[in-house]
Amino acid sequence: MRDAIKINNISKSFGSKTVLDDINLDVEEGEIFGLLGPSGAGKTTLIKILTGQLKGEHGTTAINGINSQQLKSTDYSSFGIMMDNFGVYERLSCFDNLKVFARIYRLDEEDIRAALSDVGLGSAGKTAAGNLSKGMKNRLRLARVFMINPSVLFLDEPTSGLDPATSEDIQQLILAEKKKGKTIFLTTHNMAEAEKLCDHVALLHKGKIVEYGSPQEVCRRYNHQKKLLIHLTDGTDKEIPTDTHSDETVYELMKNNLVETIHSSEPNLETVFLELTGEELAR
Repeated sequence: MRDAIKINNISKSFGSKTVLDDINLDVEEGEIFGLLGPSGAGKTTLIKILTGQLKGEHGTTAINGINSQQLKSTDYSSFGIMMDNFGVYERLSCFDNLKVFARIYRLDEEDIRAALSDVGLGSAGKTAAGNLSKGMKNRLRLARVFMINPSVLFLDEPTSGLDPATSEDIQQLILAEKKKGKTIFLTTHNMAEAEKLCDHVALLHKGKIVEYGSPQEVCRRYNHQKKLLIHLTDGTDKEIPTDTHSDETVYELMKNNLVETIHSSEPNLETVFLELTGEELAR
């Protein structure tokens, strides 16, 4: 499988502040890749370099084999960008918001209706964007991306600040795009979201990639305790080291119908990030 996105030795500074420091990443076609880190870590800056909005000090980036600094107008229909600062036109209806972009990409009104329907805004076509909730505005931004049917999607903090139910809805929309074979470059500081959605993740801290792999691989690497946590039917908890004798202990407990739940002790991504950086992620 070929790489949809390639990042080689990218660095970027603003004045004396280094935002990205020698970043190297490859994202395969058809995967959801998560770039994880707190606000201000450089995630949005990297998207802007990838999509030709900014230029790094050195290094190269490419989308679908095309150098980001050599993108032509015809190349922009191959990828879509959802960013919070790509606003909506508050006075225009949802339909007319999309119509502005439909004209640019030479799409018809049926494409607009289909995009609104796909994100759950099928009945909100005549509603002014200024009257939408934050979650519905994010759906409208997603509709704008989905409408052009790109092969690569850049989604910058798509669920930031949303309630759990709305976040879940948007996560399902993202997974649906993956099922269509799309490549998705996702930035987030929500580690639970990344564990749920992403095939591979990179942890970004102070401009550097400090860890990379599948969420499960990354968490297993930092499983220092190596224990099974067993909650028994009498309400007590038991910790068992995962050694050569643990299977015998678990077998005896289960044979006597004493086990209610069993969990392994590996950390989550947030715990790994804290261990690597000494910093908690801002909510």
